[in-house]
Parts: sequence; C-alpha cells; structure tokens
Amino acid sequence: MAGGWSRDGAVQDQIDATVEDALKRARSEQPSGDSLEYCDECGENIPEARRMAVPGVRFCVQCQSAKDKTRREISPFNRRGSKDSQLR
Repeated sequence: MAGGWSRDGAVQDQIDATVEDALKRARSEQPSGDSLEYCDECGENIPEARRMAVPGVRFCVQCQSAKDKTRREISPFNRRGSKDSQLR
C-alpha cells in the first residue's frame, strides 16, 4: 500500500530495484579470467584446490577473508527492516 502521491506498488518497486542493484554489484565483484598462482595482497602461494574452485581468484583465503570483513563493515545497505528506509 502506497500513500501520498505515490502509486500502489511504488514501495515494492524501490525494494526490488535495491535488490537488483545489490545483485549487479555482487556479480561485478566476482573474479573472472585465469586464477593467479600467488596472492596479489601478500604474495603467498594460492593452493591449487582454491584456484580450481574459484575461477579468477586473486587472493589467498586469509587476504580474501580480511577483504570480505571490511566490505561487510562498510555495507551501503540499510538493515533496519522498515520498507520506507529502503527507498532511494
């Protein structure tokens, strides 16, 4: 239910757009191409099993974990749970 000057379904459209944007961002950050043999960050050897499991991998497990933790801390998404808080 929309209120004011917005049409019915406008809030859901905004939520859907936010989810689509998040999916696009996540897909764009996925590695692609050939996997590296050595980590870009620390220079440690990346195990062959990881290189085979994640095509285009550029970081060892430890460095990737650190990057993922940093990314979660600066997440641009509002997690308050209110539909109104998700409007752009």
